[in-house]
Amino acid sequence: MSWSWQTIAWAAFALLLFAAEALAPGAFMLWLGLAAAAVFALVLMFPGLSLLAQVAAFVVLSFVAIQVYRTWFRGRERQSDQPLLNRRAEQLVGRVVALERGIVQGRGRVQIADAFWDVSGPDLDTGAMVRVVGTDGMTLRVEPAG
Repeated sequence: MSWSWQTIAWAAFALLLFAAEALAPGAFMLWLGLAAAAVFALVLMFPGLSLLAQVAAFVVLSFVAIQVYRTWFRGRERQSDQPLLNRRAEQLVGRVVALERGIVQGRGRVQIADAFWDVSGPDLDTGAMVRVVGTDGMTLRVEPAG
C-alpha cells in the first residue's frame, strides 16, 4: 500500500465532495464522491496507474454512478399523501365561484376566501358563476358554470 500524492489527492477530493453534499444536499455530489472514492481505491490497488487513466476512470465512474442514481433511486422517492400541498392554485380546480370583476378580453378576477385571483377565460359579466378548470402559473383558467 502506497500513500503517494495521487492517493491522498483522491481521498481528499472524495471527502471534499461528501462535505459539499452535506452543505448543499441534493444527492448529486454524493455520487461524484463515491466515484472519487472508487478511484482512490483503484489507486491504492494499482499504484502505477497513470494520471490520465485515473481521470478517465473518475469520469466513467461518475457517469455510471449518476445513471445508477437516476435509474434506481430518483424514481423511488416517496409519494406524498397530499400531492397538492403548497400548490394553492391547483387546489382550486373544480371550484365554482362568482366573478368579482368581469372577464374582458380574456382577463378577469375572482375572490376565493380572502384572496383575489386573476382568471382567464371567455368574456363574462361581473357576478357570473364560473368553474375553475385549470391553472397557468398563478392565473386560474375558468369557464362558465352551468
